[in-house]
Amino acid sequence: MPEQTETTIVTAAMLAIGDELLSGRTKDKNIGHLADLLTLSGIDLKEVRIVADEEDAIVEALNALRSRYDYVFTSGGIGPTHDDITADAVSKAFGVPCIHDPEAMRLLGEMYKRREMEFTEARQRMARMPQGARHIPNPVSTAPGFIIGNVYVMAGVPQVFQAMVDNVLPLLRSGSRMMSRAIACPYGEGDIGTLLSAVQKAHPQTSIGSYPKFDGQRFSTELVIRARDGAALDAAADAVAEMIKGIDKSHTPTNPTADA
Repeated sequence: MPEQTETTIVTAAMLAIGDELLSGRTKDKNIGHLADLLTLSGIDLKEVRIVADEEDAIVEALNALRSRYDYVFTSGGIGPTHDDITADAVSKAFGVPCIHDPEAMRLLGEMYKRREMEFTEARQRMARMPQGARHIPNPVSTAPGFIIGNVYVMAGVPQVFQAMVDNVLPLLRSGSRMMSRAIACPYGEGDIGTLLSAVQKAHPQTSIGSYPKFDGQRFSTELVIRARDGAALDAAADAVAEMIKGIDKSHTPTNPTADA
């Protein structure tokens, strides 16, 4: 994978496609998997959208995302059924014909021949992609995904999606990796909100997240500081620690229900 400088920031978005995701019939497993691997690669997943199997909705979302981020990854809608329209929508978004890719036809044809199964018109749909697209290999079930521009189109079936992602990652530029540090705070968000805002304002190179916890009696907060620069991370962490120490020990915590 190409090496980048310390200050490189690479961004990405994901477009998950499928009526079944929106109806709740299918529980998505691909978003978290992609997010984990991109984070490890120093790529910031900035946005995720889920859209129905509707061509106009896919085109609109794809055009918005691909103009905003370095990479866009899609999942779903490249199978053999009538509602698998992702290839058509991506082709429309790029203004190119959607064709039966010759190499994809060869790969699928040979696979079905080995399995002594008919290469039906429905199965041939899995060879369709925008003219000029490049393949994403599919070691699980042969039917390839494809790459066009900065868009990486992959299957929705988690096992296949994950295999395709493994083939895609070596092709991507990596950014500088985000470091993080977690600090346990014994006070609820209502008690520290104003002070924490001041710390965040004083350390703009960092991102400070607060995650409330409740043990049945009182609230506490886990504070997670993220930064690409080690010195900035250390400085913000020290400031957060000082903030916690400086809270008046006689302070009466806010009613627990108020911080819910």
